Amino acid sequence: QVQLVESGGGLVQTGGSLRLSCAASGDLFGIISMGWYRQAPGKQRELVATITRGEITNYADSVKGRFTISRDDANARDTVYLQMNSLKPEDTAVYYCKLDKWGRYTYWGQGTQVTVSS
Repeated sequence: QVQLVESGGGLVQTGGSLRLSCAASGDLFGIISMGWYRQAPGKQRELVATITRGEITNYADSVKGRFTISRDDANARDTVYLQMNSLKPEDTAVYYCKLDKWGRYTYWGQGTQVTVSS
């Protein structure tokens, strides 16, 4: 089993910054990638950014140039970060951490709220 613990959400004004963290623990063998998705009220969950074990990144067009995903695998944990700069009201959503392993195993975090006020 894998446990994902997210942190770092909150309320920020337009143009501000937040940094999300997601710490993975448990059976971390076979991780392919980790990433962030978000879901705004009344909308489908969408990809924000992902990063593979080999540090290959992928971003949604709407966040390119503003968000940066990174990872750290020290201390027997895999942690993924999402640095969010120049935040806009349309970035308001619940942000979920996702972890994919070999064998099509997928794990989701509990979500953290990000609210950007205009």
